[in-house]
Amino acid sequence: MSKVKLFVGGLVLVSQAGFAQVVSPRLARRLESAHAGDSQLVWVFLADKGDARARLGEARNHVSSRALDRRARRGTARSLRVEDIPPVPDYVESVRRRVGRVRHVSAWFNAVSVEATAVQIAALARLPFVRELDVVGRFSRGPEEPRVSSVRASSVEEVSRPSPSYGSSFGQNEQIGVPALHDAGLTGAGVVIAVFDTGFKKLGHVALDHLSILARWDFVNGDAAVGNNQDRGDGGHGASVLSVIGGFAPGELVGPAYAASYLLAKTEDTQSETPVEEDNWAAAAEWAEARGADIITSSLGYLDFDAPFGGYTFRDMDGKTALTTRAAQMAAELGVVVVTSAGNGGFQPGRNTLGAPADGALVLSIGAVDAFGRRAEFSSVGRTADGRIKPDVMAQGVLVKGIDPTTTNRYSLIDGTSFACPLTAGVVALLLEAHPEWTVARIRAALRSTASNATAPTRLMGWGIVNGPEALMSR
Repeated sequence: MSKVKLFVGGLVLVSQAGFAQVVSPRLARRLESAHAGDSQLVWVFLADKGDARARLGEARNHVSSRALDRRARRGTARSLRVEDIPPVPDYVESVRRRVGRVRHVSAWFNAVSVEATAVQIAALARLPFVRELDVVGRFSRGPEEPRVSSVRASSVEEVSRPSPSYGSSFGQNEQIGVPALHDAGLTGAGVVIAVFDTGFKKLGHVALDHLSILARWDFVNGDAAVGNNQDRGDGGHGASVLSVIGGFAPGELVGPAYAASYLLAKTEDTQSETPVEEDNWAAAAEWAEARGADIITSSLGYLDFDAPFGGYTFRDMDGKTALTTRAAQMAAELGVVVVTSAGNGGFQPGRNTLGAPADGALVLSIGAVDAFGRRAEFSSVGRTADGRIKPDVMAQGVLVKGIDPTTTNRYSLIDGTSFACPLTAGVVALLLEAHPEWTVARIRAALRSTASNATAPTRLMGWGIVNGPEALMSR
């Protein structure tokens, strides 16, 4: 039997024939440049789910009745599927015994993400039920989204015409038609929104203490505490995002979907050189879908891995390569409207600057404009690698009012597609409240066909600025 030699930091690992077919080229390159004792983040993709027909009933323990109801109303996949069946427990246990740590177990991808050394990876490759071993993507965020100094607040006051109820958050809402939707009695009630972010400190802020939070989970640290506590990661960004979509402090800040219910998922480790791993995002998508989320809003977009990992490039923004994009697509097929930031990569003449999962065909990717409707210079552009127009639509992402997450009663102005995203997701919640039967494709069509640039979409602005009332009435 022929052998395959793998050199890892001077150590030669000799494996059985077929080793090269199990270990992906990306993982092999990573191992060749690593020290033998280095721990790697690895996806272990399994070959089967055993007797899937006999095990389908197990999926009912993991998928809520609300999720099944949503699938039946809005999904292209309308019931329990093979993808809902958890991986074979014996397979997972065999993997667990051979690695340093199991991070997440994915039913959707029939995979386990692990921390393992080169020797442990070689042992995994010998398991007969392992189909493939690949790198877990460690992503670097785009440009930082600065918190704007209060000195600049006057420029917002001039264009936003603050009202007694919205305060200076009026402009960001009015631009996309939220006050008219509120006047029609829509508040997001009955809609479940999952927010994926860095964590959520200061949930006791006066603009957030009304929120209905159904569940929370920290996918970085593996516990139910999504604030800062003693865990890794800072939750300031997530708290600001949450306030933009769901805040309610009359006279100061009103979010579009202030009466919705929320699932909070901490998926990003801000303290690491590589702030988030794609398995956190994928695990959160499975978790949120199974708990009945109608919407995922994710102000996280990723492209380049931090050195020396290598990673995705703009050529991989094709709607089918990045694992986060594939997870977002699966959620959308199950009737979840996935709304994500297009990214803060700015303009490049010959390429897109999107970050996964904004390249997904069924994903709503959101770009940023200022209060006057002009595209923000930092807002990422399309087209996708396979030629589709992105972003989809735009909302305000410059001088957006949100909470100051270092306090319990103050506010700040913030920039980034991170904040255009929850504004748009809030409109989606109001549309679903009015039309709970609308599918993901129907929501997307309503937003695109009524946006400001609908007749001539471009790679800079997509279909243009959201028009909530027109989307509501669209046919």
